[in-house]
Amino acid sequence: MRFTDEHAAFRSSVRSFVSSEIDPHADAWEEAGVFPAHDLFPKAAALGLLGLEYDPQDGGEGADHSFQMIAAEELGRSASAGVAMAIGVQSMMATPSLARYGSAELRRDYLAPAIAGTAVASIAVTEPDTGSDVARLRTRARRDGDDWVITGRKFYITNGTQADWICLLARTSDEGGYRGMSQIVVPTDSPGFSVARSLRKLGNHSSDTAELVLDDVRVPVSSTIGEIGRGFQQQMEQFVIERMYAAYSTVGACDLALERTRRYALEREVFGTPLASKQYIAFRLTELAAQVDLLRSHNTAVCEAYLAGEDITRSASVAKLTAGRLFRDVADTCLQVHGGAGYLEETWTARLFRDARLGSIGGGADEVMLQVLARMDGLPA
Repeated sequence: MRFTDEHAAFRSSVRSFVSSEIDPHADAWEEAGVFPAHDLFPKAAALGLLGLEYDPQDGGEGADHSFQMIAAEELGRSASAGVAMAIGVQSMMATPSLARYGSAELRRDYLAPAIAGTAVASIAVTEPDTGSDVARLRTRARRDGDDWVITGRKFYITNGTQADWICLLARTSDEGGYRGMSQIVVPTDSPGFSVARSLRKLGNHSSDTAELVLDDVRVPVSSTIGEIGRGFQQQMEQFVIERMYAAYSTVGACDLALERTRRYALEREVFGTPLASKQYIAFRLTELAAQVDLLRSHNTAVCEAYLAGEDITRSASVAKLTAGRLFRDVADTCLQVHGGAGYLEETWTARLFRDARLGSIGGGADEVMLQVLARMDGLPA
């Protein structure tokens, strides 16, 4: 893929947004355990970050996926991984199904405000005792005339305390397993909807993560995204895009971490010589940079395949698996090179180390990615 001057200008604008609107506030937002999404998202929307690939009729930019890849890479360089993830949820996780399958009314009432940043969106799939096993989903939407009456709980929900609406996956029939699920837009001001608690996490502190309760929440059946009973299939498509956001943003995060660590190794003297003169240090940092280059190349190939309309399920799973493990290796090495200083909370390496661990869990754990790939290879995983 050959990037144009337009791509370069867009990358520069996103990097400027990160350095001016996110990084100066990162420490305070981490300490608070939340960031002001309703203040930040309109600023992100002004750059088109929340609707890059969406139809201009819905308020989107009408750009192609290559711009989304660049945006994710640059957001990955943020000092606050939690904020970067929250923007990713808004742009690549909670809204793709709505943009593709939603009715004109749903797109007008929910997608357009999300693209404009005036409404915060969230994706609600995971439940307390199901984790990645979506087939065991229990939240139920019972039809009552022209309404759904929804009961259930959702867990690990990013943007959950601030969301104005959620893209909910619920059972809408008695069919078991992967059948009989639907995606439904649920406004969070609906009677019976509540945030049970905000969850404390190892990392990504500035990202508000919630447990949600739906107690006979009533919404119109017309709030269903796409076809009733096709929610699982639509959600799987949405997961593929989510996993690519993780892979794209990992490249940006790793690039910056290695850049900062190389600079430190060149400046830090140990036994009379720069730390970078130690062959193991130099080779390890170089090896990791090479692996980041390989992930970037793979991501670019996936982006091109997606633009060509190809099925990227396998390549996205490879990207997600690789990104999660590589991010952990980079974070661990950067902390190690910084030594005792790297272990201090006041050093950026400590936050990176904590934040990176989510990469192999969120959006589909490493083991789930391996299961997907094994099945595609004909193995009975």
